[in-house]
Amino acid sequence: MEKAGVREAAIGAFELSYAKLLSEESGMISERDLEAIEELPEVGRGPGEGFDPELLGQTVVIKLNGGLGTGMGLQKAKSLLEVREGLTFLDIIARQIVNLRKVTGAQVRFLLMNSFSTTKDTLAHMQQYAAHGLASAAEVELMQNLVPKIDQASMEAVKCPGNPEMEWCPPGHGDLYPALIGSGWLDRLREAGVKYAFASNSDNLGAVLDATLLAYFAESEAPFMMEVTRRTEADKKGGHLARRKSDGRMVLREVAQCADGDLRSFQNITKHCFFNTNNLWVRLDRLKEILDAQGGVLPLPMICNDKTVDPRDKESTAVFQLETAMGAAIECFEGATAVDVPRARFAPVKNTADLLALRSDAYQLLDDGRVMLREERKGIPPIVKLSPDYMMVNSLDEMGMPSLKGARSLTVQGAVRFGPDAVIEGDVELNNDSSDPLVLDRLARDEVICCK
Repeated sequence: MEKAGVREAAIGAFELSYAKLLSEESGMISERDLEAIEELPEVGRGPGEGFDPELLGQTVVIKLNGGLGTGMGLQKAKSLLEVREGLTFLDIIARQIVNLRKVTGAQVRFLLMNSFSTTKDTLAHMQQYAAHGLASAAEVELMQNLVPKIDQASMEAVKCPGNPEMEWCPPGHGDLYPALIGSGWLDRLREAGVKYAFASNSDNLGAVLDATLLAYFAESEAPFMMEVTRRTEADKKGGHLARRKSDGRMVLREVAQCADGDLRSFQNITKHCFFNTNNLWVRLDRLKEILDAQGGVLPLPMICNDKTVDPRDKESTAVFQLETAMGAAIECFEGATAVDVPRARFAPVKNTADLLALRSDAYQLLDDGRVMLREERKGIPPIVKLSPDYMMVNSLDEMGMPSLKGARSLTVQGAVRFGPDAVIEGDVELNNDSSDPLVLDRLARDEVICCK
């Protein structure tokens, strides 16, 4: 790692995880050690308030931007995927920052946590925002680190002479903290008077900087705050919040940290009713204090992923990939808290079904750059399920776009084409077992349409 130029803070974080692996710590969090959290303060459900320019000037927005959209047929940063009206995720996010600066007069800071896979394409795209100071690496880039994959047989760094790049992997978004301190950004931001950081995923357009949440976080004086929302059946595999019995601290448990015997409890959305949106708030001065006290490393729980060195070749060398989750830092801060936020703040695009919903008229692009559910949706997005025929982005263009502003759910199985007059209302299921496309060009309301 030193030879590859990995920064000291990232090496220290990896050493901690690697030591846990060697000592045969599983990284599992047992159900018997946890208490369920039944209620949390509800924040952000009112009409909202205007930004306090002073608070805004003390804030940095950090977007995690290290992922590629390979699962949807992309070979570039996922955030460069067109969302609506010719705008990408990055365009929409950048416009939000520019609008905030213009309207409030506060120079809210902005950072993109890029990976080595996304930095080139991202910075090239951001050149169009050079006039706003959002283009160069020195202005906006927080570079994610790399860590070695571990050979399961030898427990040493794996060797892959044919493709040395495959010897490395990203350390998960828990790398946010080593990246901040190792890059010098933590000190730079604090010297500039920045006190609050809001971090979220770039593919979650619901995660906008919110005046009510910023004010609440500042007034709480908490060192760390996690936004959570109520779990549904669709979220039962996502990380949930709980309280550790031994010390009363809140903890985040991911499915990779759940033993098979605890899986039923993990997926019990009535018992563990809050899941992490990955929208996090951090006091940078308190982060600095705890890093100094811990020798520059946050003791985050290790997540051990069982992989192969070549992810496309299941016969290649078996490896462990050691990761951490940035939300797991909630257990590292005395006095950390969590708030129950509206579901609309969690709208990630993980697949083409999510993208179809986001591109539809169930959402609208506002003048300030935000993409929001229409008011009549009452904060509830349409549920879209697509068959494997539509895994790739280009397949959506062939399908066409129905109106979804009145839809509760849309399920598509097989070849389907939507005409310009296609409207989905209520719950609609379209099943086509034939080779010819099922063409819908009318209102469909609470019905199942089959074609064989």
